[in-house]
Amino acid sequence: MNILQQLTEKPWEAQSGVVTLHGGRSFQALPETIALRVFLVVVAVLFSLLITAYGVRMAYEDWRPAPAQWLLWVNTGLLIASSVALHSALIAMRDGRLDRARTGLAAAGGLAVAFLFGQLLAWRQLDSLPIFDITNPAIAFFYLITGLHALHVAGGLVALGLTTLLVWRSGDMARATRRVKLCTTYWHFLLGVWLLLFGLLFSGNDSMNIILSICGLR
Repeated sequence: MNILQQLTEKPWEAQSGVVTLHGGRSFQALPETIALRVFLVVVAVLFSLLITAYGVRMAYEDWRPAPAQWLLWVNTGLLIASSVALHSALIAMRDGRLDRARTGLAAAGGLAVAFLFGQLLAWRQLDSLPIFDITNPAIAFFYLITGLHALHVAGGLVALGLTTLLVWRSGDMARATRRVKLCTTYWHFLLGVWLLLFGLLFSGNDSMNIILSICGLR
């Protein structure tokens, strides 16, 4: 069934073949999926604009790169582990293994909280350096971009917490699995965004030419 047929469905009318027509999925799952996809597109455009602005600013002669921080490597590992744990929870939900799914959800949430705490430590570490200067555009961009990403992770934690409660309390496995899938998609997206930001912006001065090339400035 194509999307036009789905959008013209009348779910308020009793239809004995609804489950068959939708391949076992309820019609209510469609708006949630579409909303998430639209949101991810908006977030992707936002970070693309920030990266472009960062690259444009780097072309100026007064640019002074922010110092590399080893703690960002640890934080990256935490976010990767969180995404892996959530993916394993999704697989467990599909297999009907609730105990393993609950463990995966708890681990994903705990690792994400650790990631946010690590980012806070990275900000404080940068603030304590003798060369710290908030007027330095590179440092200002560092706080802006990492802070914005952390805000999206925090928002995802709220959704993950509600999903975890649903898995613990609800007997509706299909609905709970859909919610876990949406959270997993969002988590993988945030991981991809962070890897791009970390790889291009915070891995060292060698990334400067890469960013400028992407922005068409070199």
